[in-house]
Amino acid sequence: MTAKGKSKTDPQGRLFAIGDVHGCPDELAAILKSIAPAAGDTVVFVGDYVDRGPSARDVIDLTLDLERGQAECVFLKGNHEDMMMSFLGMPGSYGESFLFNGGIATLDSYGVHEEDLEDAFARLPDAHLGFLNRLATSYLRPPYLFVHAGIMPTRQLEEQQTEDMLWIRQEFIFNPHKIDATVVFGHTPMRGVMIDLPYKLGIDTGLVYGGKLTCVEFTEGVLYQVQRGHKAVKTRSIPLR
Repeated sequence: MTAKGKSKTDPQGRLFAIGDVHGCPDELAAILKSIAPAAGDTVVFVGDYVDRGPSARDVIDLTLDLERGQAECVFLKGNHEDMMMSFLGMPGSYGESFLFNGGIATLDSYGVHEEDLEDAFARLPDAHLGFLNRLATSYLRPPYLFVHAGIMPTRQLEEQQTEDMLWIRQEFIFNPHKIDATVVFGHTPMRGVMIDLPYKLGIDTGLVYGGKLTCVEFTEGVLYQVQRGHKAVKTRSIPLR
């Protein structure tokens, strides 16, 4: 299992998780402005920054700006980044499916069109390629495990496979698991946050399909959400225990 190590930040700082963004920079900017991450805070993204939405390039620019700030940032890989990397000739899988799963919109945001596909890698900024290369597969911050899609419920943590953590759906969602952590995940869009404690917390609320971008703050138990096409971020308490 490829994972990022445990956090070294101040345990008194806030812990955030942000769901699937899918090329929607305006809503991400609204969330980031609302939560205002500071020194000691940790912000975890569960992946799928690219595809389908209007500007994957702007989304990655926002993440890079955030990374240069004072908060610790954890960027996980989604299955869409994995497909994109494979398409570009980087380590990844299912690159042949990238264009048919929203990849055309992603390349358009970089000014890469049909006649440029063979040169797509060379047309992407080095900073963005570096961002893709350093994405983690999982992040353990007890009592939470952050992954993109979920885990195989019948396996222990050290037995988990990258394929499942990027792609699994129903087998994970509808079954309890064996690991001693609450799995925070995206990947499967839902109308609302899925709260199935102590097993799982699903935070992909279908932003790119007209839903919402979701951010959870775990220290105080606050839910931040912004509707697609809007700038107003709404907050409410969320039960996490």
